[in-house]
Amino acid sequence: MERLFAADARASARLAQRAARPGLLRAAAIVLAHSGDSPLWLAAVLPALWLGSAFWRREAQIGLAGIALTAAVVQLLKLTVRRPRPEGLWGQGYRKLDPHSFPSGHAARAAALAALALWLGPPWWTAALVIWAPLVSLARVVMGVHYLSDVAVGVAVGLLCAAVLVALSAGFGAF
Repeated sequence: MERLFAADARASARLAQRAARPGLLRAAAIVLAHSGDSPLWLAAVLPALWLGSAFWRREAQIGLAGIALTAAVVQLLKLTVRRPRPEGLWGQGYRKLDPHSFPSGHAARAAALAALALWLGPPWWTAALVIWAPLVSLARVVMGVHYLSDVAVGVAVGLLCAAVLVALSAGFGAF
């Protein structure tokens, strides 16, 4: 297992080195890394609950449920595993607020929202989120706040949480 963790750390560090210098790649990675922040998504979802059409209110309800479920599962895993974040200077807010990296909450949230969009539509929204989600996950590694395995497991958690919500909705007529 140690060899696997060492290989994960080396590969993650190589990706992080690519965005170490100022420039377009670093700027894009910063924007993408922050675009999965919970407060940003809550700020987008909550107005849709009050102001949106019936379709967008339903989307917002399911999105909010996805955000909440993935947050709960991710935090439980983080408190259980307690893997420290990679060394680095970027993302001090993340490092102080949440020193644990495994699994990535951003990757989980992005994957859950993309998977829920596949279920809900519309096609343009689905396409946007399916493209966005892996970029958020990669940006978290590139910016040095996660290892590759953190985002891989985060994506799996997000997909699982979305599947649970879809199954609950189908089985119980929720949402």
